[in-house]
Amino acid sequence: MTSLYLQFAERVRNNLPVALLTVIEGPHIGATLMVVPNSPNVGTLGDLELDRVAARDAIGELEAGRTSVRHYGPNGQTTPEDLLDMATVRVFVDSFSPPPIMWIFGAVDFTAALAKVAKVLGYYVVVCDAREVFATRRRFPMADEVLVSWPLPLFNERGASLGARDAVCIMTHDPKFDVPAIDGALATAVGYIGVMGSRNTHAKRLERLNEVGINKPTQLSRLMAPIGLDIGARTPEETAISIVSEIIARRTGRNAPSLSGGDGPIHR
Repeated sequence: MTSLYLQFAERVRNNLPVALLTVIEGPHIGATLMVVPNSPNVGTLGDLELDRVAARDAIGELEAGRTSVRHYGPNGQTTPEDLLDMATVRVFVDSFSPPPIMWIFGAVDFTAALAKVAKVLGYYVVVCDAREVFATRRRFPMADEVLVSWPLPLFNERGASLGARDAVCIMTHDPKFDVPAIDGALATAVGYIGVMGSRNTHAKRLERLNEVGINKPTQLSRLMAPIGLDIGARTPEETAISIVSEIIARRTGRNAPSLSGGDGPIHR
């Protein structure tokens, strides 16, 4: 038991997803089960089938970043009809999900504003630029990490960790940087890929993407470009708000007016 709690605490300290399930009512009260995505469970709630069903539900709670109390039958039954005729097992699911991640490529003024707003919303923010003179902690003190790197090494090393809650924002206008960044982002399961620039800039960017074989509609439809909602943003701070608003709208499934879905100039 002590080992289980130590493992749980270690994962929390290292910002890794984990859920701790505890029986708070019913048979085997106090029994615990630790659930880690894509890894064997540790411990037991007192019944193998209950372990299986509760662990499955815990993964869903982890993906939603939610802590809850779940109700089961003694052998993992979940339907209301079954639960009417048997003792209920109440299981507290204490889930720890790391904060969503935002990678921002390009050490520009808009990046500083976006990093500030993203931190307010609870993102773990990484700023990345290959130019050492611009990618400095002094310019981006609000970021969790400031990396001097080209995009592909970062994607090769950490791209597999990006998921539906995360975002990649490409703020550059340099094809040497934005094309590899888009290529790397499309190879991940990241939920949002936004690319800054005017419609003309993006049209030229699409030509460069086509030259390197990035031209499938399923790929290009993932790109939000021009980046952000069409709210008339002009300053870096207003643009940052339009970007995070677009991220929120896409995550919640709301139909908001994105710049990527319109035509004509983005500034009027």
